[in-house]
Amino acid sequence: MSAIQLYTKGAKVWIPDQEKVWEEAELLESYSPNKTSLSILTISNETKNLNIKSEKDLPFLKNPNILLGENDLTSLSYLHEPAVMHNLKFRFCQKNEIYTYCGIVLVAINPYTDVPIYDVETIQTYRRQGIGDLDPHIFAVAEEAYRKLEREQTDQSIIVSGESGAGKTVSAKYTMRYFATVGGNATETQIEKKVLASSPIMEAIGNAKTTRNDNSSRFGKFIELQFNKQFHICGASMRTYLLEKSRVVFQASDERNYHIFYQICAARQQLPHLQLDHQNKFHYLNQGESPNVPGVDDLKEFEETVNALNLLGFSQQEQEDMFKIIASILHIGNIQFTECMIKVENEQDQEGCLIKPNDKGLNAVAELLEIDEEDMRRWLCTRKLVSMRDIFLKPMTAEAAVISRDALAKHIYSELFNWIVLIINRTLESEVPRHRFVGVLDIYGFETFDSNSFEQFCINYANEKLQQQFNLHVFKLEQEEYIKEGIEWKMIEFYDNQPCIDLIEAKLGILDLLDEECKMPRGSDGSWTEKLYTKCIKYAHFSKGRFGSSSFVVNHFADKVQYESNGFLEKNRDTVIEEQIHVIKNSKNHLIKKLFAPEDQKLATTRTKLKVVSAKPTPNVQKTHKQTVCSQFRDSLNKLMSTLNATTPHYVRCIKPNDTKTPFEYNPKRAVQQLRACGVLETIRLSSAGFPSRWTYLDFFYRYRVLCKSKDIDNRNIQKTSEIILGNSIKDSSTYQFGKTKIFFRPGQVAYLEKLRADKLVACCIMMQKSVRMFIYRKRYIKIQKSVQLIQRYGRGALARRLAQDIRRERSAKTIQRYVRGWVKRIQYQRLRKCILGIQCHARGYMARIRFLKHKYNLAAVTIQKYVRGWLARKQFKQKIRHIVICQAAVRRYLARKQYKKLRIEARSIEHVKKLNKGLENKIISLQQKIETLNKTNHELKNYQNEVHELKTKLQAFRAMETEIKNLKNIIFENNKTIEKLKSDINIEKEEKMDILNELDRFKQDVENQRRMWSEDTAKLREELENMNEIVKTSEKGAEENLKERLEAEKLLILNEADSDREQYQKLLSEYQNLEQFCDELKLQLRGQGHLGVHRRNVSDISSISVMDEHMSSDVPEDYGYGSVRSTASNNSVRERLDNVDWKIEGTSENQTPTNTSTSDSNTNQEVENESNIDIGLVLKLQHKLAEVERNKDRMQKRLDELSTSPKIEKARTDAEVAARISELELCNSQLKTQLFELQNSINEGKGFPKLQEQLATAQNELERRSEEIIQLKGVLANQTNDMKFMLNSKTRTGEYINEDGELAQAYETQKTINKQLELELQDEKAKYQAYEKELKLEIERLQNDNERQQRILSTNLLGSGQTQNEAYMQLQITRLTSENLELHDKIDALNENIRKLKKQERFLAKKLRDFGGNTMPDNEPYQSDLGLSVPIRNVPSIRKKDREYLGMFSYKVGTENAIMKELVIDLKPRTAVALLPGLPAHIVFMCIRYTDYRNDEDMVKTLLSAFNNSLKKVIKKRGGDFETTALWLSNANRLVNNMKQYSGEKAFQFRNTPKQNDQCLRNFDLSEYRQVFSDTALCLYHGLIKGVEDKIQTLIVPAILEHEEIPGMSGNKPSGRNRLGSTSSVSTPTGSQKPTTALLTELTNHYKMLTYYGVDMEVISQIFKQIFYFICASSLNNLLLRKDLCNWSKGIQIRHNLSHFESWTKDKNLDEHAIRITLEPIIQAAHLLQSRKTEEDVESICDMCSALTPPQICKILNLYTRLDEFEHIPANFIKLVQAKLKERPESGPQVLLIDVKYKYPVRFVFNPSIICLEDVEIPEVINLPMLEKL
Repeated sequence: MSAIQLYTKGAKVWIPDQEKVWEEAELLESYSPNKTSLSILTISNETKNLNIKSEKDLPFLKNPNILLGENDLTSLSYLHEPAVMHNLKFRFCQKNEIYTYCGIVLVAINPYTDVPIYDVETIQTYRRQGIGDLDPHIFAVAEEAYRKLEREQTDQSIIVSGESGAGKTVSAKYTMRYFATVGGNATETQIEKKVLASSPIMEAIGNAKTTRNDNSSRFGKFIELQFNKQFHICGASMRTYLLEKSRVVFQASDERNYHIFYQICAARQQLPHLQLDHQNKFHYLNQGESPNVPGVDDLKEFEETVNALNLLGFSQQEQEDMFKIIASILHIGNIQFTECMIKVENEQDQEGCLIKPNDKGLNAVAELLEIDEEDMRRWLCTRKLVSMRDIFLKPMTAEAAVISRDALAKHIYSELFNWIVLIINRTLESEVPRHRFVGVLDIYGFETFDSNSFEQFCINYANEKLQQQFNLHVFKLEQEEYIKEGIEWKMIEFYDNQPCIDLIEAKLGILDLLDEECKMPRGSDGSWTEKLYTKCIKYAHFSKGRFGSSSFVVNHFADKVQYESNGFLEKNRDTVIEEQIHVIKNSKNHLIKKLFAPEDQKLATTRTKLKVVSAKPTPNVQKTHKQTVCSQFRDSLNKLMSTLNATTPHYVRCIKPNDTKTPFEYNPKRAVQQLRACGVLETIRLSSAGFPSRWTYLDFFYRYRVLCKSKDIDNRNIQKTSEIILGNSIKDSSTYQFGKTKIFFRPGQVAYLEKLRADKLVACCIMMQKSVRMFIYRKRYIKIQKSVQLIQRYGRGALARRLAQDIRRERSAKTIQRYVRGWVKRIQYQRLRKCILGIQCHARGYMARIRFLKHKYNLAAVTIQKYVRGWLARKQFKQKIRHIVICQAAVRRYLARKQYKKLRIEARSIEHVKKLNKGLENKIISLQQKIETLNKTNHELKNYQNEVHELKTKLQAFRAMETEIKNLKNIIFENNKTIEKLKSDINIEKEEKMDILNELDRFKQDVENQRRMWSEDTAKLREELENMNEIVKTSEKGAEENLKERLEAEKLLILNEADSDREQYQKLLSEYQNLEQFCDELKLQLRGQGHLGVHRRNVSDISSISVMDEHMSSDVPEDYGYGSVRSTASNNSVRERLDNVDWKIEGTSENQTPTNTSTSDSNTNQEVENESNIDIGLVLKLQHKLAEVERNKDRMQKRLDELSTSPKIEKARTDAEVAARISELELCNSQLKTQLFELQNSINEGKGFPKLQEQLATAQNELERRSEEIIQLKGVLANQTNDMKFMLNSKTRTGEYINEDGELAQAYETQKTINKQLELELQDEKAKYQAYEKELKLEIERLQNDNERQQRILSTNLLGSGQTQNEAYMQLQITRLTSENLELHDKIDALNENIRKLKKQERFLAKKLRDFGGNTMPDNEPYQSDLGLSVPIRNVPSIRKKDREYLGMFSYKVGTENAIMKELVIDLKPRTAVALLPGLPAHIVFMCIRYTDYRNDEDMVKTLLSAFNNSLKKVIKKRGGDFETTALWLSNANRLVNNMKQYSGEKAFQFRNTPKQNDQCLRNFDLSEYRQVFSDTALCLYHGLIKGVEDKIQTLIVPAILEHEEIPGMSGNKPSGRNRLGSTSSVSTPTGSQKPTTALLTELTNHYKMLTYYGVDMEVISQIFKQIFYFICASSLNNLLLRKDLCNWSKGIQIRHNLSHFESWTKDKNLDEHAIRITLEPIIQAAHLLQSRKTEEDVESICDMCSALTPPQICKILNLYTRLDEFEHIPANFIKLVQAKLKERPESGPQVLLIDVKYKYPVRFVFNPSIICLEDVEIPEVINLPMLEKL
């Protein structure tokens, strides 16, 4: 049948329209070939006439309604543009379907809103489904590619294209998510995460806001997802194409630069070293005048980008360098150029430019890129011109310099972009060999703008290539279908765009001519355009531009595009001044060097198995010219096409429905442009050229069997029946063909069959309807007639009665109204008159009072202004003084640095090195002389025997002197008690005087109030005064209540601060342990990677020749491997006792919990108000300040004593060495005393802060000088050591004579030991000065705070009125107390000075005794190095002697400590220890400590405790993952700390001791600081134990808390037939058939039993389970907030029921039920929220009930909530009411959605004394400790 026969009256057609593109219309007449016009009626009821010259002018026919909304456009009967447009519009607007098939193409329309069709359930639904089985979806295309990958074993590719804002990137992202889900590997989950994590990074560096899209991709990318033989993702790689570099330096109006720039500006507070400012301050960011994107938080996006960088393996250093480069690009844009005239010798002045010396942008660029600032300043303004013979430097104008600057910025960003892609590829690479891959191509679509440039040309060129590949593929599939069905077909003609491609890339084509012009020295855009006009005019697809000579037109497959040639050459060259690149290459930054390294080196960083890592091809080494941009793009595009041609392609065309980004709004004009450009209409045309409509025989029969008679139907042969139907219906057999399984129709035939079918059905319907309607209407008429007659009769009577009644009522109403109206008017008049009189009376009085108050307020305002102006003047004066002081400090600092550099240069001179070497030569010479004089010393020793007797008598005198020293100590102790008592008396007197002063103030106030009352004259003023008195009384009561509340708040603040400080300390300790563990893992990895052959010395075998890394030198463990004694007294300056730590100084607000932040802030404000309001605070602050100064003085004096009391290692020294050490020590002491004196004076003068900085710098310089001396000494000793070894090993006579008695070898070994000690001393010196520097910084902060507080108090008192009697009295008291305090301090100082003198005498005499052969070196004398400084041992607590004795212990020999700890700690098995006495290892160690205390041997106790601590660390490192081991040593570490406290002798720990236990207390040692060390170890064990439990129960939490149902299927909302992918319910757990709740409770019970078996204290167990239940609550609540299927009323009941099991469990185990209930409160309240009623009346109750949930969490649950039966959301107005109510909440912390699962509560190890008697402890046989003997 001909299509002309379908143009009958009433037929629906499409006509062109200016606004709608295509408009629906109806034919008013039938068409015949002799007609020249047709009358139509549009859908807007407008009649039109169409001129018809031929059949081609006929309008397009509309498809029948049966085909409306088809999933596949090719299944439409009429395949033309309006049919496609209408079908897409219907699906998009009416059905909200965004996906539609068009043959093998998926058309995706951007909905501009979130559509919930991308969840895991949708992925599961489309898994293993055919591409037409379900509705169109991006997952269906991905599934089709994955199925072909599995079945056909061929590579696949998905090509996603479209214009900006159409949703290409999102579609590609969902495609990769699908592959990551269905192709995920259980053993390699990181690959999928990294593939998905690459998207935020690429969006940050490659996406930007445009006028069409807020997140537009400004580059193309091709991502290869690599699969192994099991078709799991094993790796990935990425190629990028044509990054829009021009956006870095320029943005059009209402557009932005790349997202990463705005992200780092938003995070400028976190990155202060980048010197960033607000984004509007940068030239490269403020041109578009649209800095923000609605609904996007750049700071959060930055955090997501950083997280993705961390996940993809970018190191912290690489990230920091990357951010520096990005920030430097912004600073480059802020470099300003100033026009100037450049003077040139022997030539005329040239026009140029310069950069000001103080240009902040250039300074920041030089600092961030670590380049030479002057070189960059020079080459930004100057250009080098190289000729054949000479080199010229040409100044650039400001305009040229700006262009050069922008080119440099674009080049740097491009190199950084390529490097990031390269690193991502390296990270996504896998060791597993690639079997097949799926490529996802996200590339820009065809673009045409008002002004098209080089970028649009490259984009359209790429689309031409892709369109050609698409056409060939579609043609191939179409022909394959015909061959498969066995039908006759002819070659289908399709549009071939090869001529257009030849025009672009052929020889002497556009690209070839462009490259040739770029190589010309004087090539320009105009000359290139002229060449195009000459060479390319022969191509049919090329033409000249309409206007001007700078444009040309290319006829692309989608449309004709006119390109402006201006800028083509510059963009194609992409030139950057080489001198600028050279300056950047000389950067000290490692990443900068890598970015600008040769291309082969950058590509060499990835492994060879990665095929392609960048779309930028490797340049040919033989070429001397740089490859142009178009050449690079052409090569990479050809490589891409080769890859695509080797794969099976799948196409996704993204359409942008409108430019306003309105959800589900369809603009026909915009849509048709994109459909033409993306090739969808070409697909339709190819389909319509053949047989587009295809029906299976069975479907055709069921649809059209109405067209045949019953006798023609053969149910056994449906094909034959179908042939009969078609033979009777369609006479032209060429319009259809029969295939093997389908019937193929030409366009329009299905519509004709539908018309025949409709006509047949209409005829049948008319026949049935006429009979049925006749019967219905007859019955209806008879019934209506009877009803009407009956109604008329009754209606007429009712109307008559109603009329009579109305007449009577009207007459009565008029009479009543007449009387009522009169009465109402009289009443109104009287009431109005009375009101007016009253208003006048009150108004006049009110106005009089207003005038009085106005005069009163004016007088008060004048008084206030007077005082405010005075205050402002004084404030301005202080600011000017402060600025002057700052300037003076800067000048002085400059001069000091200059002098410091000069002195440092002198110290490094050659003469200085010679002096150092001279000392070593003297030492070697002295050793040689000592060998010769050994025989003489034997004779002299006989003479010394007589002197020994005399020294013994002196020794007795020294002992007597020691007793005197002890008596002096007792006197000092008594004096200290007297001082404390005096201080307490002073405080009592102060309080009494304060009471007196307060009473005096109150008395004066009463007197003034009485006088004020007597001075009033009028009664009104008296009444007002009484009212004021009442207000004052109420305010006083309120003040008392406020004072009580303030005291309670301060008390709570102190407790919170203590908890926060403890939490901070524990966090730092855990971080330290994690870093140690990480360091050990790195070492193991290095050993495993082939570095086993490298010799790595440990600390105990470091020789003088070993080269140690500076960073490793500070991490030496406590046991150095030497037997030398090291004092720990100096460690007091590094770590004080925990009880004496000033937590207010060390704590910071950053580590406090969110709930304490607001409280601390409010309390701080209250304290400031109290200080400013109460004058007596001045006295207290001054006393506090004085006490702080005294403590500082004592601390500095202790340091001075440590430096002056260092011990010696060597027992014999020459007189010259001793004299040198003493002189150097005295010099150091004098310097420290001078510094102390200056520090005290500066503190008194208010200049303590600069002085502390100066001393810190001096100490640092001294440390560097000593380090250099040690290094030089090591070098000299190494050389001399080699000479000595050679001499000793030589078999010459000289060597045998020198080493005859072996003494020289012993001397050499002794010297070697000394060298080792010197190295360790250098390490200790560095650690000491680092700790000293930290302490000084803390001291500086504290002094600053005190100084500010003192200034506030003084300013408050100075700004007050004249000095009152109270102030005078207080001044007198301050003077008296200060004088008394100073007298007492003078006495204390005198006593301390005497003690120091006696100690010096004692050390001097002991030294003499050692020189004469004695061995009475004091035990408490610290070690002194050769440099004259005392060397503290880092992290080793100090031990103080006591004058007590004890009984009972385990004795052992010196040197057996390691063997003891090996048997007791390292080799002890948990299963063995569980059968022993709880805490037995701790008791044994403590009894050994008592033995060392009995011997009064400090070295023994140090060695013992260090051995125990190190053994414990080894056990933690080796078996830290074993729960039983961790529980065992947590119990023992805690028990040892408790024993140290119990037997310390401190009264606070003796309240439960027996008298015998008190007698067994330690008498000589104070181990309080070692208690802190073992507490830290116990804390590490605690956290390790918590982590182990969390890892075990993590998989059980969600099934047990959220998903477990006591009655299966109770919720009723689970989808039937499939499980949610990724849900924990679908994963088999080890518990098997056991209930999840029971499994979790069983796991908790097992851990609880282990803790009790190993003797862990009950308080510690409660804290452990409190932390565990916090983890359970956080994990379950976070999961609940991300799962909609769990948010319903039924689930709330189930969750609450499941939680009740755990509450009962805690009660049964006697744990801290209240604390655990608080930790579970958020999930409990979430369950209650799900169960609660949700109406407007319940808003307040819901907000009050959910006190433990944050507002975002409440709103999230309400948004996710679904009704159990109707699956509807909560009404929006209810959620809005809840949000408004939640805003009234006081902000108690950060309003986060998810709880921090890693948060740890601060731990408190409560003191728990042992009831076990030490004398009853026995060592069992299972512990092999024969070296211990019980005494």
